[in-house]
Amino acid sequence: MTGPTERKNVFVLGCDERHAGDLLRIREADRFAFHPLLRSEELIYQRRYEIEEKLEKARKVLRAFDGTVDAIVCHWDFPVTPMAAMLCEELGLPGPSLEALLKCSHKYWSRVEQRKVAPENTPEFCAVDPFSEGALEQVTIDYPFWMKPVKGYGSLLGFRINNAAEFHRAIGIVRAHIKRLGDPFNEILQRVDVPDAVAGVTGNHLIAEELLGGLEIAPEGSVQQGVYQAHGMIDMVRDRNHKSFLRYEYPSRAPRRVQQRAIDLAGKVLSQIGFNNGCFNMEFFWERETDKLSIIEINPRISQSHCYQFEMVDGMSNHEIAVHVALGDKPNFEYGRGPYEHAAKFLLRRYTQQDERAVHVPTRDELDRLKSRQPDTDVVLMLEKGGRLSELMDQDPYSYLLAEVYVAAHTTRELLARYQQAVDLLPFEFEVVPEQQPG
Repeated sequence: MTGPTERKNVFVLGCDERHAGDLLRIREADRFAFHPLLRSEELIYQRRYEIEEKLEKARKVLRAFDGTVDAIVCHWDFPVTPMAAMLCEELGLPGPSLEALLKCSHKYWSRVEQRKVAPENTPEFCAVDPFSEGALEQVTIDYPFWMKPVKGYGSLLGFRINNAAEFHRAIGIVRAHIKRLGDPFNEILQRVDVPDAVAGVTGNHLIAEELLGGLEIAPEGSVQQGVYQAHGMIDMVRDRNHKSFLRYEYPSRAPRRVQQRAIDLAGKVLSQIGFNNGCFNMEFFWERETDKLSIIEINPRISQSHCYQFEMVDGMSNHEIAVHVALGDKPNFEYGRGPYEHAAKFLLRRYTQQDERAVHVPTRDELDRLKSRQPDTDVVLMLEKGGRLSELMDQDPYSYLLAEVYVAAHTTRELLARYQQAVDLLPFEFEVVPEQQPG
């Protein structure tokens, strides 16, 4: 066994209790010493993002450390992923360049790069300035289309647009909220040379895209020293409204040939972007009737929404890949060593357009009752008793996320049955908040 003095020091940017536990369960965890590099509550879901202030705070932690800094890992999106890239570059640690990372996460820039090598898999798109009086005139694609910020996550400020009235309603909402992420994203964009074809499209722009449909799949993998590899494929299943996500299920039920096409296409696009020494997940739509495969977006990191699934099915989480890639080691992912054949992260939502207050959320006793019936099911509540739906941050425009429910089973049918049982054992009750009460 490796001695404690020989352990590699791995700093976790945006550390949180749940995923700290995931890291400690990876194989040979005693080879690594994990250190928090700012907590998740300091970096994500902020009302205001102070990028340089947080960077300097992280630098102070690293400078004060009495030992070698061997790797920096992260699993959150903005602003954690670009901050990690900047810190790795400053310290000479393995990691994707900031430019490559921004080519992935700037949705318009990403489409420009995708179109160069995979035009048949890139939907029609155009940029829209929501603050322009002639914003609608900038749209060059037909209704219906999907519209979302150049920088966002989790369907934040994403709208299906069927007509001009819906466009103008969405623009009003976007104008009130887009700068919260757009301004700090622009601050990061200033650190790289943006090509002329993209330079006029800022973090406060929208991208309008051809409406896609079909089975949504997401290969996840890594590129290390130029070697590309995928370690899993997730099905991203939408709810009955066809807009909000219901669950992220592993393994994918897409045909093997379709999965391989998505994996090959992801590698081709990442090579064009110059992405290296990092992890990714890329989302696709596959239309069964036409066999068409379309790129949705690229996330230049492992997904924290997939950790449980890999652990339950394969016996090891994707954190293991991230740690080894960050250290420059060769990851060795093994399959089918977990206790179940299927696992999913379910998103328990409330569909309403009015503000409500939670008068009851699942209690400790109710959570324990579920645990006694489903020992491997995990629940993360997003709302406390007395909390208001309007106070939940970064929701999609069509629903509010009440809880994340992680379920594993031996078949898909059993998986769905266990989730339904979990929902029945997780009671939420609400009362309408009068409109005159400020949120």
